[in-house]
Amino acid sequence: MFKPDENGVYARVHASPARRVFAYAVLFVLGALLIYLPLVQPPSVLWTIVMLGMGLAALLGAEMLRRATTNVIELTETEVRDSSGIVLAHMDEIELVDRGVFAFKPSNGFTLVLRSKKPRGWAPGLWWRLGRRVGVGGVTSAGQAKFMAEQIAFRLQGAGK
Repeated sequence: MFKPDENGVYARVHASPARRVFAYAVLFVLGALLIYLPLVQPPSVLWTIVMLGMGLAALLGAEMLRRATTNVIELTETEVRDSSGIVLAHMDEIELVDRGVFAFKPSNGFTLVLRSKKPRGWAPGLWWRLGRRVGVGGVTSAGQAKFMAEQIAFRLQGAGK
């Protein structure tokens, strides 16, 4: 088994710089176009309002993604956490790691199935939590996510779960 670093972290998953920039650019351009188009050629009052609202939502999403992807997901002996301090799951709560091809998981990531429901949470491009599932991935490095998923699965097997 691998040894933790000086902070007790066994594995880290962070956003891939190229994927982060691409995802941010796509959302930003979408938001800008949705705002620009109804101002240049207004379709109708209702559609203008709808498109402006969707454009603002896309710009807000781009900013949320930019901020969220500065964080790192860390695996310690007792928990999977975000570098901002949010605990995604405690190790004793995890039932299984789902990383199959047809699994409901983020791109380049994996899903943790927990024993009980947890509050919803979302860091665009990095992780989400809904009910008993925690998805890790999105704009992350596939190799780092695979390593973390294997480490969690190894620890679950070693604990006899």
